[in-house]
Amino acid sequence: MCQPLQSVKLLVFILFFGMSSMVLSQDSLVSVNLEAVLKLGGANNLTIKEYKLRHELALADFMKAKEWWLPDLYAGTSIHQLWGNAMNGNGAIFTDVNRQSFWGGLGVNASWDFGTGLFLTDAAKLNTQAVSFATEAEQNKALLMTIETYYDFLVAQLYAKEYSQLAKQAGIIAAQIEIQVGAGLLYESELLLAQSNFNHLKVQMMSARMEQNNHSALLIQLLNLDPKTQLVCVDSLLIPIELKGIETGINVSSSIESVYKKRPELKSMDLSLQALNAAKKTTTAGLLLPKFSIGGYGSYFGGVFSPVSPTSEINASLVWAVPAGRLIYAGELKQYDCRIALQENQISQTKARINKDVLSSRAQILLAKQQLDIALAGSKLAEKAMNQCLQRQSLGTVRPFEILQAQEVYIKSRLDYLTSVSLYNKAQYRLFVAEGNNL
Repeated sequence: MCQPLQSVKLLVFILFFGMSSMVLSQDSLVSVNLEAVLKLGGANNLTIKEYKLRHELALADFMKAKEWWLPDLYAGTSIHQLWGNAMNGNGAIFTDVNRQSFWGGLGVNASWDFGTGLFLTDAAKLNTQAVSFATEAEQNKALLMTIETYYDFLVAQLYAKEYSQLAKQAGIIAAQIEIQVGAGLLYESELLLAQSNFNHLKVQMMSARMEQNNHSALLIQLLNLDPKTQLVCVDSLLIPIELKGIETGINVSSSIESVYKKRPELKSMDLSLQALNAAKKTTTAGLLLPKFSIGGYGSYFGGVFSPVSPTSEINASLVWAVPAGRLIYAGELKQYDCRIALQENQISQTKARINKDVLSSRAQILLAKQQLDIALAGSKLAEKAMNQCLQRQSLGTVRPFEILQAQEVYIKSRLDYLTSVSLYNKAQYRLFVAEGNNL
């Protein structure tokens, strides 16, 4: 027995209007486009916030390192009381001593270790600059991931919309075929195929919605939004973009060295290398510099609390110290040499990765552009074929299933075009970042 017409219509109604009401019932509905996503990502992304905090920490470390030359000031009073034995300066022991004294005054102590203070301050300053560029690099990385996730989310949303429309049309055509089967004009097998195709399109639509939900969840995570948020892209169209400031050819005129100079990762790593070399000087040139200390105070000193008299003292020293371990093993120097070698190796690895990013992004743009042109041409052909089927429908010379097939081919060609546009745009943003530009 064929399914009744009303059951098919009821199923279509539940499927589409039910899902719409489910979306609208979410706690928080937020409409986004690419501009809004970039703004939210720059403000809320936790990775970007982490590196901004690291930069603040590096700046605080630099401020701390600059304190090395400042003296310690002190003021206060002290009382001393001793009962019993006391040793004299020549080693004699005095017994039954009752000694008390009072001290009250102001003093200053300063110690300048030129061999470490100067060079470690330079290293801290360079590290602050290095973290600043590392923050730029991580921001570009986080925003690029956000952009790609946004395009994936938008494509999935458009896929779901296209399959929803196609499934709705398939349900209408299945209902029409059911009437014709009931009138004896068509075979039941044609109805079964139409109903099977209707179910297939519903599955495709649900798969697209699942992809949409997955990309939405990732985008919410990247934007650090409330988990109850329901995202909706307000962009109803996906069009190719042309970013300025990138070179999309394989054989480009600019040298890869110019890309190296712009990449914030390499700037950060180069400054970190300079910081290591500055810190290394504490074990080389720094050993030739002395440590100068000076201290003094002005006070009242005497008995408790009388008699007391003005008392002052000053001490100063100039000392050169060379650790024996540095002369024999030079362990700290070797540690710095290893850290510097590791940093240079990481710089070389980063340059190799940048080479790959630039070359692959340029190649992807060229291929994506070709794919885009082919998909656009296919979409136009499918649109023309569908229009002809609709014209034949008005003349009564086309079967309902043919219209559905024409629409399905057209929508699939449109989906191919949407995918190609997404790949093309994402490749441009990847190349934009790979060539050292900031998002």
